[in-house]
Amino acid sequence: MQVKSFCFTLFCAFLHLNVSAQKTGFITGTVRDKSTQVPLGFATLGIEGTNIGTTSDTNGVYTFSNVPVGSYNIKVSYAGYVSATQFNVIVTTGNAQNLDIELQKNTKFIKDIVIKSNKSKSAVVADLITPLSVQRLTSTEIKSNPGGNFDVSKVIQALPGVAGSTAGGGFRNDIIIRGGAPNENVFYLDGIEIPVLNHFQTQGSSGGPAGILNVSFLEDVKLSSSAFDAKYDNALASVFQFKQRNGSAKKFGGNIRLSGTEVAVTVEGPATKNTTYLASFRRSYLQLLFKAIDIPIRPNFWDFQFKTNTKLNSKTTLTLLGLGAVDEFTTEAAKDASPENEYILRSVPYINQWNYTNGASIKRTIKDGYYNVSLSRNMFDNSIDQFSDKKIGDENYRALKIRSQEIENKLRFDYNKFKNGYRYSFGAMTQYVKFNNDLYSKITNEVKDTNGVVIIPKQFIQYTTALNFAKFGLFGQISKRFLNEKLGINFGLRTDMNTFMTDGLNPLAAISPRMSVSYSAAPQWQVSASVGRYAKLPSYTALGFKNASGVFENKSNKYIQCMHYVTGVEYLPRESFRITAEVFYKNYNNYSVSKSKGISLANLGSDFSVVGNEALISTGKGNAYGFEIFLQQKLVKNIFATASYTFVRSEFSGNNNILIASAWDNKHLFSGIFGKKFKRNWELGLKYRFTAGSPYTPYDT
Repeated sequence: MQVKSFCFTLFCAFLHLNVSAQKTGFITGTVRDKSTQVPLGFATLGIEGTNIGTTSDTNGVYTFSNVPVGSYNIKVSYAGYVSATQFNVIVTTGNAQNLDIELQKNTKFIKDIVIKSNKSKSAVVADLITPLSVQRLTSTEIKSNPGGNFDVSKVIQALPGVAGSTAGGGFRNDIIIRGGAPNENVFYLDGIEIPVLNHFQTQGSSGGPAGILNVSFLEDVKLSSSAFDAKYDNALASVFQFKQRNGSAKKFGGNIRLSGTEVAVTVEGPATKNTTYLASFRRSYLQLLFKAIDIPIRPNFWDFQFKTNTKLNSKTTLTLLGLGAVDEFTTEAAKDASPENEYILRSVPYINQWNYTNGASIKRTIKDGYYNVSLSRNMFDNSIDQFSDKKIGDENYRALKIRSQEIENKLRFDYNKFKNGYRYSFGAMTQYVKFNNDLYSKITNEVKDTNGVVIIPKQFIQYTTALNFAKFGLFGQISKRFLNEKLGINFGLRTDMNTFMTDGLNPLAAISPRMSVSYSAAPQWQVSASVGRYAKLPSYTALGFKNASGVFENKSNKYIQCMHYVTGVEYLPRESFRITAEVFYKNYNNYSVSKSKGISLANLGSDFSVVGNEALISTGKGNAYGFEIFLQQKLVKNIFATASYTFVRSEFSGNNNILIASAWDNKHLFSGIFGKKFKRNWELGLKYRFTAGSPYTPYDT
């Protein structure tokens, strides 16, 4: 009885503490030079619509204290730099809002240490490396996205040029950029590649019904759908750069998020004087929800994520991060399922997967620049079992068995310098790759005549493979502005090699030059264009395939190549409002084609199986082209909105060299979002998405 009384008293005290807590919070972070990453001391910061202001200290660190809870826009300025506004910054009680800010230097304003105004300066400040085909989302925009369910992969599908898979009624998170397959995208978390972004990944492709990343960790997301930085390899359709915030250096904090599908716990705080941490754990109960509403699939998953940030000294920072997941997928027939559907479900594969990415990176600032060194390891384990008529465990009924592992160990280095208006970078990467696969796949059942004599024996594929090889990459990039900073020109070059493929050590096999140009034709207007070639290594499932003789049949496959041609215009009448329009054309060569089916792998990947685990030839071609229009209104007077329309055609050829509509040929994509902030932290969000139907082959029953 005393224990119950004590617990009740403790609960009342905790409740009183939360109810009586002050309705204020604080914002903290660091202001840095975007090009050199040097902290900017004595930068001026102010919260729009209030009298609250502050300045950064000599280390670039700033703090807003006792800020009333709500949503704010923060204005940042510094002599010789372009002022910036951080929109829709949410302040809550208890936890600190950590917000690091990067400012772009404007040497046009600085000459002989005299600051002069220039009214003719354009409001457009383009990124020299990727002056077009770039979209950014802040953590708040992701959380505020209606129907996004705090899932980055779902939120991204509202951006121009981005479509999601219509397979399974849009249940999956396949990210399809401008008519390219899901496995043409690459993802980087604080500069470290994360091969798996979603739970229940399709091996050799992408997708899955739920994202792995914890939105509470993210500061912003940058999507580049063309003109990729040369430091990124294996990208044909897009590069995603996820930037994580640092944990609070002030005090311990955290949050618990409970939704209709999962529960997530996040904690953060200072570990030592110079180290902060972020950590989270998430557990789904989708299988319980789907059972309750009688959906036949039973997905079940866990995931974890962590980050630590340590200041080794005034110039050097060490970051450790980790990301991982465990997935289980089973099925159960719906109560009103037809006999045909029930029979199909009794033969659906059972999937067990787990994956992780761990990495460490060191960033050190130097005179007029900085360099990064990162070391990481990622592993993906995929187990699939399929039995006919749900005879689980009976080998006589086995239709499929896969025990597969992909392991990568990566070392990357990049050196970045900003000098006399020139921005240049160069670097290298090396990887050691292992791929293991134990496969059994039944092709046909045994057929007997009326006397029980076997007339057609059971046919199947069975092999075990262990593949290991090294990958190398070199890159360089240089850019500068001319004509009083109105004209920006950027050149980049990359090559990749490997020790496995027949021509893998030929540096010209994957040579990837690219160039982009931007011109500020008038204040608030900018015209941009880019052309570039990009290369991608075939998937490990393809490279590791062995034929009946035990030979790596796809060893002679080539790097998949894609040429991008893009031009666009951006209109920025004010900092909070943006309109862009772009036209794009992509030409593919050396695309992998199935020998047995005769179709391109560009048409596969929208289910839960494996892609590329068969004999392939590099003869496929493809085209993807179209245009997109995007309008964005940042938070002004408590209202924010976006609207985008994309017209896209996607065509690929099989072994007959005839271009036909691919599985990603959606033609019309539209997305609109409207949000309004109210008092007491209430918010209304509305979203509408339209995706035209994907091509399909009619089935004659």
